[in-house]
Amino acid sequence: MSTPEKKILTLRAQIEDHNYRYHVLDDPIISDAEYDQLFRELQKLEREYPELITPDSPTQRIGAKPLKGFPEIEHRVPMLSLDNAFTEEDVHAFGERIAERIHHVADIEFTAEPKLDGVAVTLVYKDGALESAATRGDGVTGEDITANIRTIKMIPLHLRDSHFPNILEVRGEVYFPKKDFEVLNARAMHRDEKVFVNPRNAAAGSLRQLDPQITAKRPLAFFAHGIGLVSEHALPDTQYDILMALRSWGLRIPDIEKVTGIKECLAYYHRMGKKREHLPYEIDGVVYKVNSISLQKKLGFISRAPRWAIAHKFPAQEVVTTLNAVEFQVGRTGALTPVARLEPIFVGGVTISNATLHNMDEVNRKDIHIGDRVIVRRAGDVIPEIVAALPQHRPNNANKIILPKHCPVCHSTIEQIEDMAVARCTGGLYCPAQRREVIRHFASRRAMDIIGLGDKIVEKLVDTGRVKTIADLYHLTLDDIATMERLAEKSAQNLLDQLEKSKKTTLPRFLYALGIREVGESTARQLANHFGDLDALMNATEESLQEVPDIGPVVAKNIASFFAEKHNRDVISALINVGIYWPKIYIDKKTLFLSGKKFVLTGTLESMSRDEAKDKLQQLGATVSGSVSSKTDYVVAGSDSGSKLKKAKALGVEVLEEDAFIKLLHQSN
Repeated sequence: MSTPEKKILTLRAQIEDHNYRYHVLDDPIISDAEYDQLFRELQKLEREYPELITPDSPTQRIGAKPLKGFPEIEHRVPMLSLDNAFTEEDVHAFGERIAERIHHVADIEFTAEPKLDGVAVTLVYKDGALESAATRGDGVTGEDITANIRTIKMIPLHLRDSHFPNILEVRGEVYFPKKDFEVLNARAMHRDEKVFVNPRNAAAGSLRQLDPQITAKRPLAFFAHGIGLVSEHALPDTQYDILMALRSWGLRIPDIEKVTGIKECLAYYHRMGKKREHLPYEIDGVVYKVNSISLQKKLGFISRAPRWAIAHKFPAQEVVTTLNAVEFQVGRTGALTPVARLEPIFVGGVTISNATLHNMDEVNRKDIHIGDRVIVRRAGDVIPEIVAALPQHRPNNANKIILPKHCPVCHSTIEQIEDMAVARCTGGLYCPAQRREVIRHFASRRAMDIIGLGDKIVEKLVDTGRVKTIADLYHLTLDDIATMERLAEKSAQNLLDQLEKSKKTTLPRFLYALGIREVGESTARQLANHFGDLDALMNATEESLQEVPDIGPVVAKNIASFFAEKHNRDVISALINVGIYWPKIYIDKKTLFLSGKKFVLTGTLESMSRDEAKDKLQQLGATVSGSVSSKTDYVVAGSDSGSKLKKAKALGVEVLEEDAFIKLLHQSN
């Protein structure tokens, strides 16, 4: 044997061994980089010696040329389906039928395993090499998907060990892992491509690609759960041991247990039901099989299913019902969520009548109409959602779902910015749905800094109706606060004192406290410095707002929409009337000489805190960021500076030590 051929065979064996350890045993012994190096070495040798390439080489998993169609394969042993059990009574009846047929009184041993919600396939190995693969089809004839099956790394191209049959037909399930399914659909939505209804649908669609290179890009997985045709060979005499043999030959098998009697079968069912949501793959039930092969043969088959096995199904997680109406709920940040009102139906163990539609982009993408028959999914405790509509069943009187123009809670204008999925209520200071969040933000340290106004007090003030807008905070009396549960009179007086103290503020703090969408501290200061006056800002157009540094069309629209809403203006007037005030801002371009400059603070300053330094920089028009980039103009470095200082030096950003920083601040004087 030539040296290149020896090297190629050695590399193939090493790669297949690492595939087995990684995909079957979950016990890799080399890093991904080391694996990639072996793979590239094999690719290089096969390019140099193309005559040595064989169909079972790991390099051939990337996919062959596109197929013109799927030829048919006749199964050597029919692929039968399983009877289903939906209740415990059904499972007991299954056990009784077995006992009666074999005249067996004692408890029978079964194997129990999860029932994967995937695509049934059969693999044929000849002399240990994967020869062909097919779908179940009608149970007698399936589609030849050999080229696509070869792309799945979890499926060995050659069996391990040397004690396997000359002909071995392996039955199993191809599935799509949950996390990979979510990534696939997210990518498809981003590219406006087809979105799959569920992981099983994704697995089937991936297996039936005429171009195997597309299948190769999909992270399909596989579990073996049984055998079909086997040439003359001494196989183990139990179902459990047959699966252990498959595992030793390099095939991945599901978590399988031996249980005795129907009582233990049901206990396994309930254990798997609890674990279901935490599994990395979808299952729709469990399967019980008589463990003894001799008993299996004695029990035999009915026309379409074995008598010795049954699938115990979980309650359905996907059902079809009718969408009767759609209502829009307003969240704490003003976001509108369309909620489907459904014809009540039992799914996932409970009766549901409502399901989320997420946002209008999802409604339009799924082409959902009121009156449609829809597929509803519920998994565990997750809020039910509408997966898809069935337009083929759409009635003539079905209506499109339309985003309301006004908030269903406070009647303020609804705004949806172009290219953004979420629509929002613009009545931020007034809308009852947003009340708690508005008050929490208004009282926060960087806003009005109302010490003592915590979450529990906010909830009680809102729930009892004492506070309907943030202006009502300043009308609270000692009795209003002190009568609330677990709040002593001294604490109530302290809160009143803090409310009074908060009336003296600054225009940037006040603007930030209003909670205008995407107006943070820095933007609030830029607005204050640019306009100098609240009235001027409130009457600014979107065009004039975009003249402010770092404010683009989206933020400008948010600001203009906020101040255009009469309810918000009324609350602002009420706040001014209760005595909130701030020093007048005198706009002097000299005092804003750092406008447009980006700073990063790192380390400890001796003469001031980081917050004080940030305030001083923002007063001079600068933007203060938390991370260093090529767009940073200065990094202010105090003592014990760390990675930010190193990155600044690497990028060539100017570094100011504390003395130089203080000198820069004094240039405005």
